[in-house]
Amino acid sequence: MRERLDVIDLGCGTGELTEKLARFLPDSHVLGIDTSAEMLAKAREGAEIDLNVEYKLQAIEDLQGKYDLIFSNAAIHWVEDHKSLFPMLWEHLKPGGQIVVQVPSGVRNKAQRVVIETAESECYLEKLGGWRWNFPVLPVHEYAEALYRLGATDITAFEKIYPHVLKDGEAVFDWVAGTTMNAYLKRLPEKYQEQFRMAVKAEVVKRYPGSPVFFPFRRIFFSGMSGGSGNGDFVATP
Repeated sequence: MRERLDVIDLGCGTGELTEKLARFLPDSHVLGIDTSAEMLAKAREGAEIDLNVEYKLQAIEDLQGKYDLIFSNAAIHWVEDHKSLFPMLWEHLKPGGQIVVQVPSGVRNKAQRVVIETAESECYLEKLGGWRWNFPVLPVHEYAEALYRLGATDITAFEKIYPHVLKDGEAVFDWVAGTTMNAYLKRLPEKYQEQFRMAVKAEVVKRYPGSPVFFPFRRIFFSGMSGGSGNGDFVATP
């Protein structure tokens, strides 16, 4: 292992994993970027002074520099067009470097579908100006092929289901309220936001009757090492 690694945490939030990376990779420089000034303020406030960690207000799409490790946990699903995103990220990886990503893929569960179906109903689609969220997360095999096409070695890609047992349908609603719903709420006029929330909640509770309820939360994990030149353009196939 190199004595000093240049590491970046994409979408670092309040910095918990950023600092774990710094502790796990001593003598490395770890940069955490995020688009939330509020979260970065909390990260800086709680940062350990003996760690070589830096925080910066920056979008993932505006990435600069070269890194030995590009890491991201539950952030890149907010970035559109993953087929273009990964060649861009790969350009910022040093030879012999590694990319490691975890991304939620839960839009395929029925609670997430309720949010999307409600937003695409005639009532709300007009209020959203016709905007639709095209969830950018790809099937897991497409990330594996993307890494191969970019010339990655030691490719790992898998999807895992975390079996959450929640109290009832309202608890399921609380879970999705902080994820998919946010993409719509920030685009809806404020006077319609609570109405939208209640419409989604009513349908989620309807689709998850009884107590407790089983909620399968899906996440995709993938990683690859940079070994030099790529094997061609990114062309994912089913």
